[in-house]
Amino acid sequence: MGKSAKTFLVLAIVATISFCAWSGVRIVKSVSFSNNCSEYLKRAADATTVEMAQKEIGKAIFYAEENNLTEGIVSIFLKNPANDVGFWYENMKASYEELENLQEDATPMEKTNVLMKLRESLTDAGESGTKVTIPQGISIYPNNVAYFWWSLISALIAIVFWILCYIACENYWD
Repeated sequence: MGKSAKTFLVLAIVATISFCAWSGVRIVKSVSFSNNCSEYLKRAADATTVEMAQKEIGKAIFYAEENNLTEGIVSIFLKNPANDVGFWYENMKASYEELENLQEDATPMEKTNVLMKLRESLTDAGESGTKVTIPQGISIYPNNVAYFWWSLISALIAIVFWILCYIACENYWD
């Protein structure tokens, strides 16, 4: 194997490791967000009592505030309203306040209506069942642009150097 092939191989391996690191970080961030926020929203939506729902949504709001997930857009190119972090956060806060402002002597029907409204507000029915409504990509917000460039650059560099390594090795053996 020639010197250029070895150089291309090392650069290809480094870029591939960088891309794998990006994948690992994305997975860890996604799991962390799920465990500390979206799972609590799901539990709030599934709660059978106002108190349980309020406790669970309170945990999600606390996480959002602690991680500055209170405003902005997670989209990089297209500013899609579904990716509005501010709306998502304000919706959670409004839902929490509605639970908090429910009169203690509310009838069972009033409590059920509030819980149904909460469920409709926090979840969407999808093809694979009910899912929590969250802006896509929020687990890496506000660094979405940096993660985009990290993945794109490391993947492109890896591909280019793997191709160059292949060409250099092929020319070496000819």
